[in-house]
Amino acid sequence: MSGAAAPSERYEMVVGLEVHVQLATDTKIFCRCSAETGAAPNANTCPVCLGLPGALPVLNDRAVELAIRAAVALECDVQSTSVFARKNYFYPDLPKGYQISQFDAPLATGGRLEIGVRRDGSPIVIGLTRVHMEEDAGKSVHDRFAGATAIDLNRAGVPLIEIVSEPEMRGSDEADAYLRTLAQILEYAGVSDVSMELGSLRADANVSTRRRGATQLGTKTEIKNLNSFSAVVRALDAEFVRQCGVLDAGGTIAQQTMLWDANAGTVRPARSKEESHDYRYFPDPDLPPLVLPLERIDRIRRDLPELPRARRERYHREYAALTDYDIGVLTADPMLGDFFEQVARQSDDPKAAANWTLGEVLAALKSTGQSIAHFTVRPADLAELIVMVRNGAVSGTAAKRIFGAMVDSGGRARDIAKRDGLLKVSDDATLTRWIDEVLGEHPDEAARFLGGERRLLGVLVGHVMKKSKGSADPQRVNQLLAARPGT
Repeated sequence: MSGAAAPSERYEMVVGLEVHVQLATDTKIFCRCSAETGAAPNANTCPVCLGLPGALPVLNDRAVELAIRAAVALECDVQSTSVFARKNYFYPDLPKGYQISQFDAPLATGGRLEIGVRRDGSPIVIGLTRVHMEEDAGKSVHDRFAGATAIDLNRAGVPLIEIVSEPEMRGSDEADAYLRTLAQILEYAGVSDVSMELGSLRADANVSTRRRGATQLGTKTEIKNLNSFSAVVRALDAEFVRQCGVLDAGGTIAQQTMLWDANAGTVRPARSKEESHDYRYFPDPDLPPLVLPLERIDRIRRDLPELPRARRERYHREYAALTDYDIGVLTADPMLGDFFEQVARQSDDPKAAANWTLGEVLAALKSTGQSIAHFTVRPADLAELIVMVRNGAVSGTAAKRIFGAMVDSGGRARDIAKRDGLLKVSDDATLTRWIDEVLGEHPDEAARFLGGERRLLGVLVGHVMKKSKGSADPQRVNQLLAARPGT
């Protein structure tokens, strides 16, 4: 309709997210099979995760530890007693015909996540409903055999937590911020690698639409298995537009499960949305209630590592020279922050440490495909290079060449500088020789400079630096050139 207001001006999107997080355990939640990814199909399986008759589950205590750590990091109330239940449904990749999960007695309830700041300066806080433990299902593979579906049960029994938010996000941008903030906290806490590419972080989005100003929630649909941050944003926006169109046409929203088609940029119905009674939950008779002593919960809370917001606040206090942008990037990855802090401490120069980390280090990681955990340049060696620049042992130009060699070889800065002749040369005899050679090789520029065209000083200094492979002392070269007769 020409001139009609945009859907976002007439309607409001309401979002709640159910996020499934793979816990960073070596083995599965109820058996000793490996939980790592990448194995041959069905290699990491046993009678327990295959659901064979008579096989009994035994709870992985490491999974419990990580689940509690996640709940504490998210400011949830960890329950002293929680119950595992059977969630009954039938699907090819669910070998037992049910999933072991938690229902009316979850591991933790409540919680909150601060995801940003509104224009008036007030924080945007999203409430959490619950955190519960469960096992993952297997995987249906549709492209292995023509006209057939294959089943890979390696993921069956992999330990998960499901983090359920309140429907308090208002737009895809807030959903994106929520998911990124959540992933960062869980990574800092050491709960999961939160890799959406590897499937260790997946989101189901519940979305409804209501008229702006309304207080009652609309009928929701659920978009399943969103496996990237961009997919969450695009799928929510597409579903919001679809729901607005239905409402504008006088229709009603059907409560159903939707699937996101990334190639087409559309959502499509999969099935009617199940309610809890459809799953016929009941306590798993093979697993006793999980009873957690208060002392254990308190110990995990005390041992929780520094979380992102606390680290950002500390950086503001301890590193006054850093900008908000610097701090945001340096704390985005806990291991990058650790790297920076070691360089800053050992070089006694936080600003230079930040500049190198945000510049050359990140560029090298991107170009080489290395992770910061396995970076060939050690923090102590980068700190040594920063000190060498500060003390005048090498020029800034030479330092970048040295760093490149450090990335390639993992060598020490001083050793590379000596080997490649990059220690700064300050003796007048050598510098004068280089200057004479440059003036001879660039006669036109030399004549104009000696004739009084002072703006060519920087050009000639650059030629000298190139000839010396970055080892000449640029300040002394400036002085010697400026003192030449005729200038």
